[in-house]
Amino acid sequence: MSIELLTLLFFSCLLLFVFLGTPLAFVLGGLSAIFLYFIWGPDGFFMVGRRVWTTMNSFTLISIPLFILMALILERTGVAQALYRMMHLWTGGLRGGLAIGTVLICTLFAAMVGVSGAAIVAMGAVALPAMLQRGYNKELALGCINAGGGLGILIPPSVVMIIYSLNTGTSVGALFAAGVMPGLLLALLVSLYIGIRCFIQPELGPALPREERGSWKEKLLAVRAVFLPVMIVVMVLGSILSGIATPTEGAAVGVLGALISSLVHRSFSFTMLHESLVRTLKISAMIMWIFIGAHLFSTAYNAMGAQELVISMVGHIPGGAWGALIVMLGIVFFLGMVLDPIGIMLITLPVFMPIVNMYGIDPIWFGILFVIMMEVGYMTPPFGFNLFYLKGVAPAGVSISDIYRSVLPYVLVVLAGLSLIMIFPQIALWLPGQLF
Repeated sequence: MSIELLTLLFFSCLLLFVFLGTPLAFVLGGLSAIFLYFIWGPDGFFMVGRRVWTTMNSFTLISIPLFILMALILERTGVAQALYRMMHLWTGGLRGGLAIGTVLICTLFAAMVGVSGAAIVAMGAVALPAMLQRGYNKELALGCINAGGGLGILIPPSVVMIIYSLNTGTSVGALFAAGVMPGLLLALLVSLYIGIRCFIQPELGPALPREERGSWKEKLLAVRAVFLPVMIVVMVLGSILSGIATPTEGAAVGVLGALISSLVHRSFSFTMLHESLVRTLKISAMIMWIFIGAHLFSTAYNAMGAQELVISMVGHIPGGAWGALIVMLGIVFFLGMVLDPIGIMLITLPVFMPIVNMYGIDPIWFGILFVIMMEVGYMTPPFGFNLFYLKGVAPAGVSISDIYRSVLPYVLVVLAGLSLIMIFPQIALWLPGQLF
């Protein structure tokens, strides 16, 4: 059978079982095992076993459960409430100030935890009811939490970047450094959008009355809430970017910072720690099974002659490297609407990286563009993770259709930021160039 027919059959079966609701790890692993057996026979499984064993022995992989544990502990420490109180006092007097403050808190959360769910859950529970009670437009409030939470996978530390690194061989430290400026740029663009829109339409985000803005003494005392989050960011990112610690060691330092934070806020208990550890085990086990299935997938597809097919197909895309880049990002955009983001990475990267290498595209720069598209995938209907995180903590009266409608303007803002990073690659590449 020709490689073209094999590819069509392979991906058709993959999409069929995914849409039928079969767990992704079983789809990737089961289909790949069947195809691999018919291509190479039993001998093919020795190569799969060796590749899986090599990946599972990766020291960097240990950082994933550690960052997840850090996020789960910080969810329950009271950091979010203290930060929101500070932003309430400092930015509430501006039109749209609470929404802008929410984006800033999400940015700080992103620099602490490495996943998007923590900021979404925290701000959905704390900031969303406060904004709605004060007359904020429902879609503006929902959208700012959705967009701000998405920064969790772009601003380092980032679990998605670690997975990208493991699948492409790029430096985790360089990816982390490359994510800093784009993450801050997107946070700035989202804040500017909120500020400009509320300036033009004040009813969307009214300024707080003077009695709620607090005195200067209250504002200065509230700044103390920033100390612990900044301490955690310095401990984690400072140790990684300065070269003192590896990403795995930095993740362990982050867990220590989260535990210290829980003790300071008097929210630590062995019950909380036990529940966080159990949830970490479940999430990490799911990711590891997907990893194993993805290795079977990439091995089977490469055995069919995928690299030669992909390179020959890319040669017919108009526009050279730019055309290929836009097509790859477009594929990720549409897959993000229906598939799990980690699954998208593990399915597409074995296909995309030969194209990246063929055109000499910088893998660090491509990684940032790829992760931003993953961020859009987290935000967009019908299956974006952030949508369901937000629905899970939203107050009564907020429907899933409200959340879906809130997404569009923020997606356009993020895509505008992506376009700037494509036009000016140094936004992403300047910092890693200085540090590495």
